Amino acid sequence: MKISRIIGTATSAAALIAGAAALWFSTASPPSLERAGKLSTLVTDRNGKLLRPFTTPEGIWRLPVTSAEVDPKLLTYLKAYEDRRFDEHFGADPYAFMRAAWQAALYGRVVSGGSTLSMQTARLLEPERGRNLSRKIWEIGAAAALEREVGKQRVLDLYLTLAPYGGNLEGVRAASLAYFGKEPARLTTAQAALLVALPQSPEARRPDRDRVAAKRARNRVIDRLVGQGVIEPAEAEFAKSEDVPDGRKAFPAFAAHAAEGAIARAPDEKVIKLTIDREIQVALEGLALERARNLGPGHSMAIVAVDHKTGAVRAHVGSADYFDESRAGSVDQARAVRSPGSTLKPFIYGMAFEEGIGLPETLIEDRPTRFGGYAPKNFGEDFQGTVTMEKALQLSLNVPAVAVLDAVGPERLVTRLKDGGAQLKLPNGEAPGLAIGLGGVGTSLFDLATLYTGLARGGESIPLYEMGEKPEVEGRRLLDPVAAAQIAHALLGTPAPKSAVTGRIAYKTGTSYGFRDAWAVGFDGRTTVAVWTGRPDGASSPGLVGRDSAGPILFDAFARIAPRTEPLPPPPYEATLRLAELPPALKRFQPRGEPAPLLEAGDMPLTIAFPADGVRVDLGAGQGAPQALALKAAGGTAPFTWLVDGKPVTSDARRRDSFWTPEGRGFARLTVLDAAGRSASATVRID
Repeated sequence: MKISRIIGTATSAAALIAGAAALWFSTASPPSLERAGKLSTLVTDRNGKLLRPFTTPEGIWRLPVTSAEVDPKLLTYLKAYEDRRFDEHFGADPYAFMRAAWQAALYGRVVSGGSTLSMQTARLLEPERGRNLSRKIWEIGAAAALEREVGKQRVLDLYLTLAPYGGNLEGVRAASLAYFGKEPARLTTAQAALLVALPQSPEARRPDRDRVAAKRARNRVIDRLVGQGVIEPAEAEFAKSEDVPDGRKAFPAFAAHAAEGAIARAPDEKVIKLTIDREIQVALEGLALERARNLGPGHSMAIVAVDHKTGAVRAHVGSADYFDESRAGSVDQARAVRSPGSTLKPFIYGMAFEEGIGLPETLIEDRPTRFGGYAPKNFGEDFQGTVTMEKALQLSLNVPAVAVLDAVGPERLVTRLKDGGAQLKLPNGEAPGLAIGLGGVGTSLFDLATLYTGLARGGESIPLYEMGEKPEVEGRRLLDPVAAAQIAHALLGTPAPKSAVTGRIAYKTGTSYGFRDAWAVGFDGRTTVAVWTGRPDGASSPGLVGRDSAGPILFDAFARIAPRTEPLPPPPYEATLRLAELPPALKRFQPRGEPAPLLEAGDMPLTIAFPADGVRVDLGAGQGAPQALALKAAGGTAPFTWLVDGKPVTSDARRRDSFWTPEGRGFARLTVLDAAGRSASATVRID
């Protein structure tokens, strides 16, 4: 019985060898390379580092890879274990067939296969042909033809790209990312051995399903490599002690929103290179997630970093966590349209400086003032009196900004900003008004980054881009170079947040009405960074203020981008003129037309500045004890009395602000009374 088996096996081996020889001397056709072209789409950073891969339309992770991109030890182990004569044979290895036949006859089972890497690659390219003797003969001829057509190096690359690794993983790059969380360029001995072992039986040996089987297969590879003298016994023992992965890791998803946008713009490209720098992107994504978590549930964040010398986007963080549904992570908040608060004020003053309406040292009044029916108030309800225009900008005073905007003209400001590349949105049917200066217009974080990039470039605005080459377009005039330099110098003197140093970054913060959005945008000599934080659903967040919430994040972002900021150019002569050096017409700002009457705070209507009527405020009432809600009155005359659903709130009647802690979720009616008996009310929803 055994003799007949040996004879039969030998006969089969002879037939295979004969078939291989016949096909080798014939004109066998190579397998189709169509499957090799159906690869995952990759989005990379400016240096070719992987940001985010996408599956094929069939749902397969099949990432392109070449032998030059994998650890050399993996190639050594693969050849030693699978195909020792890969570099010498013609595609099939007659010696391997004879060895396999002899071992099968001797042991009564298959001990080693006769298929070369080239034959396996042919089978991977056309897997639908089945498994029988005629199939094996086809593989021999196809392997020989494949080597003749593309060469051994390309054959090896094809194997590394198509080899199965369990589930929807194909190729060593996909397997290395899924099982080890890293590219295959640097692997441990144990990792390389596992990648050699898995393709022989990918489903049975999947580490995420059967770690014992995976480890057993890996160790068999290691033992054979020791037997062949490829690795030393001591190295083998150390490799065997290394654990195999117990599951699959998530594929990289850096700059996820930018990657999706790139796919939409170039759907036919297989490798898309962005201008993003992965190191900067990773650092700022970590910052966004860390700070959003500190702000609490439901809060998110967006950060855009731009090389303002070229307009190339270096980081695009669209949300705090792309996969966090509670923060609407899949929505790109960097492109969401929101109220920008006070972040447009620099451009109001810039146009004033440009047109000779004032200069940084020009005096301007910060007092209660009406502009027709509009009575702007400062954020803190106090007024500074007479200040310089530079100081008014640095302190973000509202009344001076509106007065200057009244002189410049809101329509002209909107036109200038749109010409500078910003997409501003006004409520339907409304013409630009003075409220624009305090955030009464819609814009996005990318729009603000575009405007401040123009400011950093000396008043020349250029389009931002995050894929492809720099657009060949002329810069657009945003501000006169001198005016832009004056504004940059003024913003450089804006007091820095706590624990930061003033004078390194020119920046501006903003807070939208109702504490819905906090902004900070700034630049040094090389980079512009824009930050937004708030709730994606637009709900109010008590205490969310640009200076305190977004400002520190901006400074931290610059610290993570580079250890040292690049200094701005020195200010122009006009930015250093003192008040005494100014011509008489520029020593004090003259409002356009007749000055409006100055009003005392008590003459202004009593209103509830926060929270606004009808808003939803998230105080964490659904997660336990809710936070306190800040209450703030505007106008009216002290003392003030606060009521919630008709019940008094204990507070200092001399102050305009108070705090109330709700018992749980639901609606609440807030009322404030002043000394004259006037009242104002608002209904809010507590969550």
